[in-house]
Amino acid sequence: MKPIRLLLVDDDPLVRAGLSFMLGGADDIEIVGEAGDGSEVAALVGEVRPDVVLMDIRMPTMDGLAATETLRKRPDAPEVVVLTTFHADEQVLRALRAGAAGFVLKDTAPAEIVAAVRAVAAGDPVLSPSVTQQLISQVAGGGPELDRRQRALGRLAGLGEREREVAVAVGKGASNADIAAELYLSVATVKAHVSRILTKLDLNNRVQIALLVHDAGLLNGA
Repeated sequence: MKPIRLLLVDDDPLVRAGLSFMLGGADDIEIVGEAGDGSEVAALVGEVRPDVVLMDIRMPTMDGLAATETLRKRPDAPEVVVLTTFHADEQVLRALRAGAAGFVLKDTAPAEIVAAVRAVAAGDPVLSPSVTQQLISQVAGGGPELDRRQRALGRLAGLGEREREVAVAVGKGASNADIAAELYLSVATVKAHVSRILTKLDLNNRVQIALLVHDAGLLNGA
């Protein structure tokens, strides 16, 4: 199996060194590059072709949010995990909206950061259900709440009934196995539904589905 190609982006050389030492020790992870600012990321991604980018949020010239937005527009976009000091920071939420697959705190245990990189490389968001609910309860930006809800409902209107049920379950933080059990479907069928939802709504990952479902007011039975 090919190792996970990882790009580290942080403006603090000591943090990059620590992450490189920590993650480089994993047999299935290869550090293919480092950057000290978001402005360096696009060119470096084109050069080293990482599978995952571990991205600091706060950097001096271009922050992690802008860099994430730029990366996720690419047809061959790598997955992005944002690094942050605060687990309910507005910038984290905006990065998730931009297409990041999740986040890790800078003081997270080394084994958990390694696990996060592996999970994202495998297509799984790095957010537990409780963290998902905590973040989406603090939705910020995007205009007044009513307008945001109407826009979200309009986007979700294009989903079929079963796709809508799956989307709501994703919004609640349920895994594919949990959704399959709840809706009496196979896991493969749930995966197919999730893929179609992402395509129809032009989203990058499950986190964005959860945020859209929250915006539509569907997590409280509305």
